[in-house]
Amino acid sequence: MRANAMYEGTYLLGTSVARPLIAKAQIGVLRKENADAVSHGATGKGNDQVRFELTYFALEPNVRIIAPWREWDLNSRSALIDYAKRNGIPVPVTTEKPYSSDRNLLHISFEGGILEDPWAEPPEDMFILSVDPRKAPENPSYVEIDFEEGTPVAVDGERLSPANLMMRLNELGGSNGVGRVDMVENRFVGMKSRGVYETPGGTILYKAHRAVESITMDREVMLMRDQMSPKIAQLIYNGFWYSPEMELMMDLVKKTQENVTGTARVRLYKGNCDVVGRKAPKTLYDSKITTFEEDQGAYQQADAAAFIKLNALRLRVRKNAGLFDL
Repeated sequence: MRANAMYEGTYLLGTSVARPLIAKAQIGVLRKENADAVSHGATGKGNDQVRFELTYFALEPNVRIIAPWREWDLNSRSALIDYAKRNGIPVPVTTEKPYSSDRNLLHISFEGGILEDPWAEPPEDMFILSVDPRKAPENPSYVEIDFEEGTPVAVDGERLSPANLMMRLNELGGSNGVGRVDMVENRFVGMKSRGVYETPGGTILYKAHRAVESITMDREVMLMRDQMSPKIAQLIYNGFWYSPEMELMMDLVKKTQENVTGTARVRLYKGNCDVVGRKAPKTLYDSKITTFEEDQGAYQQADAAAFIKLNALRLRVRKNAGLFDL
């Protein structure tokens, strides 16, 4: 979130960030038990197999990996459901709702079933974390989020652990229909995939974080960080959390957040999440300079003429040289 990383400008990476955490924990168990292999249930078509296994190899270069989807005869989700039934394994999916779903503290995702038709609208009974925006309360909800060096630490003045803060915002956002995403994304393995996501708390945090940044980050620093954001999102999505390039860029992101301390006020209403206020102890917003009223000499408006003329110099030269005709 401090990197404002969103895959293809939309996906808040809820599943992508979970996989290296799970894989790291698996390697921890492998070491504790002196085991020789790890296993995962990802299919041979998706991104998760890549995310799990890149983490395995980064932490244990010679680890053995067992992936039943790639090695057994489980060639469809229906076959998996049948296998589970035959062996008395409880699974949440059914042939009526065969969605591939991942839920964690940040979000819940859905793929498969009716969603494999990119023209089909997701059925309302599929959603879990959020109400239908059309049925959300008629009155807006307001929430204030405090950040310290780019990290959210409090909601409405109450300091909370990261987990409790996320749960609070999930409840607030979900009850107002905030955080639904329906997109067709490009998987790392090369195919396009339709995914539906619910990320109510994460949606609020991204908006609020950006609001605090807007008054605390230098323009050029923000531009450089924003240029890295798509690449960071791609690395996370593709499974390269434990890569040297990721370490390098996250070190730079951490530096950009040193002054991102402040509060954002957000209005939640029928699926919308709008920033309506922001403040910070080290704000770069100076009303004496910005005002359209008398600035009492804080800014010399006459200086703008020379500033603009100098910036136009190369444009004027281009036109005078006959290189631009319009």
